[in-house]
Amino acid sequence: MVTTLLDARRARHIAAQVPDPELPMLTLADLGVLRDVETTEDGTVVASLTPTYSGCPAMAEMRADVAARLRAAGYPRVEIRTVLDPPWSSDWITQAGRAKLAEHGIAPPGPAPRGGPVPLVLSPTRHTVACPRCGSADTEETSRFAATSCKALWRCRACAEPFEYVKEI
Repeated sequence: MVTTLLDARRARHIAAQVPDPELPMLTLADLGVLRDVETTEDGTVVASLTPTYSGCPAMAEMRADVAARLRAAGYPRVEIRTVLDPPWSSDWITQAGRAKLAEHGIAPPGPAPRGGPVPLVLSPTRHTVACPRCGSADTEETSRFAATSCKALWRCRACAEPFEYVKEI
């Protein structure tokens, strides 16, 4: 039992270091996508991932990267599970992850809305997003969608720098 627990902790540590394919400054643990890592009695490592949204195109890459890292660390039997319930929330991004986003010029999300699904809004948002470069709240959304659908494009009116913003989900 102790060996299984130590193996699970080691496996979790390894899986937690895998970078997100779309936000490589974050690990899957920083992003809150890595839900659980456990070992079964037969030695299989089971890692559970929750996509940021159900159609996330990076999920296949995440699954492959976690499995490859675990196998390279000496775990021959690896199973990756996708867990959809409860759905991922941007609130699951760690404080360290939020700091890394800001350090890389990406505004981290605010608190996620409560009480059900997040509506898809195509018009500009009405809330304030602080510029990750200068901290000014004098910003504007320039595009609801960026390189990935979980981000939007914003511009700071104070320092004139464009930046991406991770949406609340």
